[in-house]
Amino acid sequence: MTCKEAEAYILAIPKFAGKRPLKDTARLLGRITGEPEAGRERGTDGTCRIQNSKVIHIAGTNGKGSVCAYLRSILLESGCSVGMFTSPHLEEMRERICLGQEMISQEEFVFYFEKIRAYTEEEMKSSRPHPSFFEFLFLMAMAYFEDKKPEYIILETGLGGRLDATSCVEPDVCVITEIGYDHMQYLGDTIEQITSEKAAIIRPGVPVVFVDRRRESTEILTGCAGNSESPATIIGKDNILNVNINHKSIDFSLHTGYYKYVSFSLNTIAVYQTENASLAVAATEYLRDKRVTESTVRKGLWKAFWPGRMEVLMPGVYLDGAHNEDGIEAFLTTVERDGCEGRRFLLFGVSEDKQYSVMIQKVAKSGLFERAAVTVFETDRSASLNTLKAAWAQYKGISCSFYEDAEKACLALLKAKGGGDRIYIAGSLYLAGQIKSLIRRI
Repeated sequence: MTCKEAEAYILAIPKFAGKRPLKDTARLLGRITGEPEAGRERGTDGTCRIQNSKVIHIAGTNGKGSVCAYLRSILLESGCSVGMFTSPHLEEMRERICLGQEMISQEEFVFYFEKIRAYTEEEMKSSRPHPSFFEFLFLMAMAYFEDKKPEYIILETGLGGRLDATSCVEPDVCVITEIGYDHMQYLGDTIEQITSEKAAIIRPGVPVVFVDRRRESTEILTGCAGNSESPATIIGKDNILNVNINHKSIDFSLHTGYYKYVSFSLNTIAVYQTENASLAVAATEYLRDKRVTESTVRKGLWKAFWPGRMEVLMPGVYLDGAHNEDGIEAFLTTVERDGCEGRRFLLFGVSEDKQYSVMIQKVAKSGLFERAAVTVFETDRSASLNTLKAAWAQYKGISCSFYEDAEKACLALLKAKGGGDRIYIAGSLYLAGQIKSLIRRI
């Protein structure tokens, strides 16, 4: 089987996978990673304990991938070996499974795909349902890490946390990023409900780091940490000070229990990354690894890169993965402070299951963009052009043009762009991946 054929099989999984309880995923993980039939050593609540690696588990609405990237960069700079499982991917499915800075090779992707498929087929003989798309890739990643034995494994949840496949692994540190309104059809309609789903990654006695952004979520997270007797570090506005945006970077000071107003620099103009970087730094404090020093943290933060977060695709062209209400707000905050001396253009596309009306309202009322090229992208999840036309029609302060093809929309803005102008791409990670591929080709 080729890598493309393996990816095609995985992409088709939602058509035939059944619903599986988390304990089944934990049991299957124990078998795949070579433990006796009785299963792996269990954590205090039945989760699988990874014998050779420390696990950092990350949940939240926005910023999970960025925190993963900052953590990985710090640990690598400190001389540690690191495996990382994230989602979604932008261009290639293999992006989700990494060792160090490198994604899994095509040959290894096929090898671990066939390994998991063999176990899956055996499971189905016992009338157990096929693992979901996300579970299948998670099991592939864990089988890969079991063989490679990195010192640290960074696991990003897919949705929520309570029922997420990654929650079958016993963590050593938990991180919960900013919580907002997203995936409400699965997680609930209120911040309290969404927070409760994500707070479920907190394990008894396991340290947790989280953001103090909304009172409702902070109260729930603080309560869950207290009930679990879990040491907690809360990152709020008082912890991040002296934020200074330069031409291509950001300087800021961080105050935590360990770092007393230490200055760090990020190689990005995305203001929201100061919060994500701070979460990563606070999480490393709980690892108690003497190789992680102030110097390696500083170098790791500066070297870190995560695609699709105010990523510079070419001079004057910025790509941001903002795809929900809070993400758009963070995106607009950065754009407002970008120091652009010319015009700003926006390439915008959005999934139909997002709160696109609120997102469009925030963009249109910001007054930051002279022109918007609104488009659909290459997936059936895209909001239709008619839907987008109706949503944008009520706002007159911005000139809008509509395109059935995202590449044509992007090329039109590139043609109109002058020397001091800037183009921003936002609204969807699907759109982000498609435009990244386009820019690479041209």
